[in-house]
Amino acid sequence: MTTARRSAGLLLYRRTADGLEVLLGHMGGPFFARRNSGAWTVPKGEYEPDEPAWDAARREFEEELGLPPPDGEAVALGEVRQSGGKTVTAWAVEADLDPATVVPGTFRMEWPPKSGRVQEFPELDRVEWLGLDRAREVIVTAQTAFLDRLAEHSDSPD
Repeated sequence: MTTARRSAGLLLYRRTADGLEVLLGHMGGPFFARRNSGAWTVPKGEYEPDEPAWDAARREFEEELGLPPPDGEAVALGEVRQSGGKTVTAWAVEADLDPATVVPGTFRMEWPPKSGRVQEFPELDRVEWLGLDRAREVIVTAQTAFLDRLAEHSDSPD
């Protein structure tokens, strides 16, 4: 029996004069090179059932961005199930980060298919701060729920 794939991630957010912005990554590799809509994601990665999701989210943040995860209050954003069946758990952390400092992790795959050539690609080929409306336009569809939950949290009185 195969275990359902699970990912965990951290969604950084910051408050600006124009409202909330979130830090999203554009998925690297040839499949997403020319795509924009649905090609952006919370920095996240898969983890094994015996690893706590929070620990995995922090580890994956560092693996994907090459930077230590920021300290700060973590807001649980819950889970979503993506169209491919993967369950993603995320937390939001208020922090600022300069996208120019990101050193993305890489993965290797055969490309072009059946060519016998293995190439290395960045996990995320770029990272940007996006306002919530713009983020909703480009993020993986299921992950829009994280943006909605973050907006609800930031609108509620502390």
